[in-house]
Formats: sequence, C-alpha cells, structure tokens
Amino acid sequence: MSDTDSFIDEVTEEVRRDRLFRLMRRYGWIAVLAVLVLVAGAGWNEWRKSQDRQAAQALGDAILSGLERDAPAARARALAEMEAPNPGSRAVLDLLTASEEAAVAPADAANRLLALAESSGVAPAYRQIAILKAVMIPDSGLPVEERRQRLEELALGSGLTRLLAEEQLGLMDAAAGETSAAIERLRQVSVDADATQGLRRRVTQVIVALGGDPQAR
Repeated sequence: MSDTDSFIDEVTEEVRRDRLFRLMRRYGWIAVLAVLVLVAGAGWNEWRKSQDRQAAQALGDAILSGLERDAPAARARALAEMEAPNPGSRAVLDLLTASEEAAVAPADAANRLLALAESSGVAPAYRQIAILKAVMIPDSGLPVEERRQRLEELALGSGLTRLLAEEQLGLMDAAAGETSAAIERLRQVSVDADATQGLRRRVTQVIVALGGDPQAR
C-alpha cells in the first residue's frame, strides 16, 4: 500500500469518526431514552407480576379461611362476600359458593351457577361447568325440560364436558323409563376416546344396572 493510499484511509477513518460523534451528540438522547423506557417497562412488568402474585395468594388464603367454617351456610356466605380481582377469580368463587349452597339452598345454588354462565367476560370452560353443576343439583327447582335443553346444548360441544352432559342425559332417560335410549347413550359415552376411566366405569355400572350389556355394539 502506498503512502498516498494510507493517508487517504486515515483521513476517511477520521471523517467517519467525526461524523459518528456528531450523530451521537445530536441523537444520543434517543438511545438513552430507549434504554430508560426498556428499564422502566421491565420494572413495571415485574411490579405488576408481583402484585398479581400477592393478590392470588391473598385470595387463596381467604378461600381456605372461608372453607374452614363449620357450617355450609357459613362457608357459602364467607365465599360470596369475598372480593375477586378479576372475572376468572369471581367465577371460581361462585362455583365454590354454589357447592356450599347446594346442601342448604339448592335453588339459590342453581340460580347462582346459571347467572355465572350468563355473565360477560367469563371463560367458556367456567360457563360449561356452571351449567353442568346447576342441572345436577337435586331439588334445584329447574324444570326437567330446561335441564334437558341445557344438557343437550352442552352435548353439542367438545371435550369432557360434552361427555358428562351425555351421561346426565342418559340418567334422565333412565329416570323417565326410556331404558333402551339410556343404555344406548351411555354405551356411546363408554367407548368415546375422550372418556376418562372414572367416567367409563360409572356409565358401565349404570348400563349393567339397567340390564344392558356394556360390550354390545
């Protein structure tokens, strides 16, 4: 490399360095601001996560304390009066409250569950569980036609809730004297791929009790 080329390279490098320094003086505050925003955002996320964890722990402690009451009515009252930080927590509280109410005020428990199922902002899974629990409560006062309609709507869905609804429909068929329909419905539940071992065992026992053959196809 000639001295001329070396000199040109040095001058070029110096020009680049001067240009970089000017850019840093002019726009360096943007980089600093970006760093500050990132740090503040990370701090805010950590604080929010910490607050959420504390709220969840506080709610869990309150629920355990409420469930330690001696009587179902007292437990239901304690759970119903708790403040929920979000719709999901409120849904869990309503489900627990209804479980306690079912023993002393079945109609109130069913109404609470159906109100939960119709609430806005509630996850579909909570809606389905609430409806299923409502129609399964003895002495709830719900007409047979309404119970069947709600169960048939659940049976059109997917997952385990669908099969639990089919199980209840089979039991309703049996109670109505429609033995063949009950056996066929319960048999379909027993061979469904989504059925749990516990569910298969229950429906098989009912099929046998109704005089049917669980293995028949």
